[in-house]
Amino acid sequence: MQIRDFYPEFEVERSDSRCTRCRLCEAQCANGVHRYDAQRRVMLADDSKCVNCQRCVSVCPTRALKIVESGCTLRKNANWDGDTVREIYKQSASGGVLLSSMGNPKPMPIYWDKLLLNASQVTNPSIDPLREPMETRVFLGKKPSVIRRDAQGRLDCTLPPQLELSMPVLFSAMSYGSISYNAHASLARAAREVGICYNAGEGGLHEDFYPYGANTVVQVASGRFGVHKDYLNAGAAVEIKMGQGAKPGIGGHLPGAKIVGDVSRTRMVPEGSDAISPAPHHDIYSIEDLRQLVYSIKEVTGYQKPVIVKVAAVHNIAAIASGIARSGADIIAIDGFRGGTGAAPTRIRDNVGIPIELALAAVDQRLRQEGIRGEVSIIAGGSIRSSADVVKAIALGADACYIATAALLALGCHLCRTCQSGKCNWGIATQRPELVARLDPEEGQRRLVNLMTAWKHEIQEFLGAMGINSIEALRGNRLMLRGIGLTDRELKVLGVAHAGE
Repeated sequence: MQIRDFYPEFEVERSDSRCTRCRLCEAQCANGVHRYDAQRRVMLADDSKCVNCQRCVSVCPTRALKIVESGCTLRKNANWDGDTVREIYKQSASGGVLLSSMGNPKPMPIYWDKLLLNASQVTNPSIDPLREPMETRVFLGKKPSVIRRDAQGRLDCTLPPQLELSMPVLFSAMSYGSISYNAHASLARAAREVGICYNAGEGGLHEDFYPYGANTVVQVASGRFGVHKDYLNAGAAVEIKMGQGAKPGIGGHLPGAKIVGDVSRTRMVPEGSDAISPAPHHDIYSIEDLRQLVYSIKEVTGYQKPVIVKVAAVHNIAAIASGIARSGADIIAIDGFRGGTGAAPTRIRDNVGIPIELALAAVDQRLRQEGIRGEVSIIAGGSIRSSADVVKAIALGADACYIATAALLALGCHLCRTCQSGKCNWGIATQRPELVARLDPEEGQRRLVNLMTAWKHEIQEFLGAMGINSIEALRGNRLMLRGIGLTDRELKVLGVAHAGE
């Protein structure tokens, strides 16, 4: 028995009176949805190929197109929803593992939306950021636990290597190969203009981006793609990727179709071959092993660059972070389960890991209890969507935040969730030259700079409203947070009081 495919999830609605048959939609769709029937002189659409990327809708000069949900669904069943049934049909037909991109779309709790910020009123006046100094700079790295003075009694202001940011935000790791050259160029240029850093990801660093080294975090993952001495010394910091929020305990996989040209040369893998990162680092099976890699990187970089260890948010993250802090790492990056990805097994993405809000709070409290909070800085990531999320993350204990999906949205991403196909119609998650060209790096840079400029102003407004004039004064200051609609257990893990208390 052959089971037919489901009715398409999306339908293309075309207004015949508005359509001029310019065929721009046909030229712009990498998925082959639109085609012109010359005999009947009409535009046709194959709805089954539509991923709702909105490219055709955006470029249509007469607004003749609309993408709508088909509405043709399976009989409603709270236990066996349509997505679950469709996925079973796909696997029974193919025998393969389901792959998905971007973050977890399930209706899981979003704790950012259940946390409210305090504001100054009478006894503690607010601060006007337009008229008074407001310090948004942060320095990531180890901090001394005691004040030191030299023989003459003067303060010793020397610090271990620090990563200086003009605001507490970095562009998170997205490798060259998973995203395009033009996307990387946009991120690198914007990071330099704003005075923050972008993470090159696990695919090495294209030679054109070495000049942006002062604003670059280079990454060492289990596959060691593109890793060599010059690469490690090219960035402002080196990150050891142990895991990521979208697929904890799972390695990386870039399909051979994306390993072309400069991607192949930069990653140092043969063109057309899959680039597979093993799930574990095969030289790391303990904190002692991790410490050895941390100090190997410090040696090769002359102890001039902070070393970051990135881990996924999992149930025992506080204990893991405690070990990492003792490994010699300068910064811990924690990635929550809603973090984005270019490709991950769907079941892993949607069922493994914990929210960044709970992980961050647990780690900050554990390190403070053990008296080692100053040994490391903390970067929080995994669906940081706005300046409000950044401010709340800092109040929970973060020093700074990683953003990725928000940055891609600024570049034009429409969250169609087909990054793994390499057919990104917006020129971001693709290596096809005709698609890459659709993303103008100068326009991408401008939009990212605009986003960061807006967020920085909003962060200053938040701080001023709380009567705080620096990021440092907010870090770990849970008194500035109140929960709403949370259980007592959730409030305890977060370390915040309920609204009204």
